[in-house]
Amino acid sequence: MEIQDTPMQKTLSVRLTTGISDLPQIVGDVYGTVMAYMNQISVGPSGFPFVIYYNMDMEALDVEIGFPVSCDVPGNGTVTPGSIPAERILCTVHTGPYSTLEDTYRKAMTFIEEHGLKPKEWMYESYLNSPMETPEDQLQTAVCFPLE
Repeated sequence: MEIQDTPMQKTLSVRLTTGISDLPQIVGDVYGTVMAYMNQISVGPSGFPFVIYYNMDMEALDVEIGFPVSCDVPGNGTVTPGSIPAERILCTVHTGPYSTLEDTYRKAMTFIEEHGLKPKEWMYESYLNSPMETPEDQLQTAVCFPLE
């Protein structure tokens, strides 16, 4: 667990509502949509793909899925420009299958409680390597909680 200050990151993303069971397929589809648009406008990602979670309603997750970019770019109606604000965050890296992320979340919430921290209403994950190229037990996911 590490508390750090992060700079603002410009983004291109899609925001939508979905159930947890559909999330893996939707994330992959949305990354493809955003990357296709980025290729069309000749802009590459400036960091790791992310998913921002604005709630934890497993039947109706309000999520934003996309990539950081290094410059201001227009949207196209589906893909919209935005940003991840500069924040003080608690961040930890989960290593292993996405299906075991819950263990890392529990540890982070325990750390937050033990240290009297107050997380904001939203949080995000950044995917540090690709499930297409990395064995499942070596996947790395940064789990980040912006703090009040």
